Amino acid sequence: MPVCVLVLKDWSDAASLQTKLKAQALPLLQSVLVPPEGGDGQLPDEGDGATGLQCELIDRVELLNPNLARQRRQRGMARWLMPFGFLAGLTFTQITTLETFSALGTWAQPMIGGLLGMGSGLMGSYAAAASVPSDNEDGVRILRNRHQEKRWLLLLETPTGIEPPWQLLQSARPIQVVRLSEL
Repeated sequence: MPVCVLVLKDWSDAASLQTKLKAQALPLLQSVLVPPEGGDGQLPDEGDGATGLQCELIDRVELLNPNLARQRRQRGMARWLMPFGFLAGLTFTQITTLETFSALGTWAQPMIGGLLGMGSGLMGSYAAAASVPSDNEDGVRILRNRHQEKRWLLLLETPTGIEPPWQLLQSARPIQVVRLSEL
């Protein structure tokens, strides 16, 4: 899905661009306005074009926060690695003649091995999720720097195969347009 983020001077530029996009009936999967840092995250109460514009803090937008993407990857990997770790620990305990936890009984020893394997799967999901870099790191770093410079960010995500209307976006006179790699 093509994603582009426009860096704008103020919210009125974003609101007027949003009304133009609605007039063109462009199918947008996501249209999120990120207020500058230090703001309260609320749009001014003027009502001219701000209706329907979703306003979010930068730390809540997954495309602009690498930590959220990493947490999502970790949860997905844990969903697979923990059951396989349990089975591996259970199998390892059964096929070896080690009796590390023999004092707990014949049923508890394989279960302890399975639980230790599940814990290893959980640790592996954290390590694997942290080791995968994002393709968008440079673009996200640029956008977070502009956000700290008290600039408004407008994130637009279009469906696969549909390009954003570049001429219309340039007519809003953004300070910068950052195209994040397709997801």
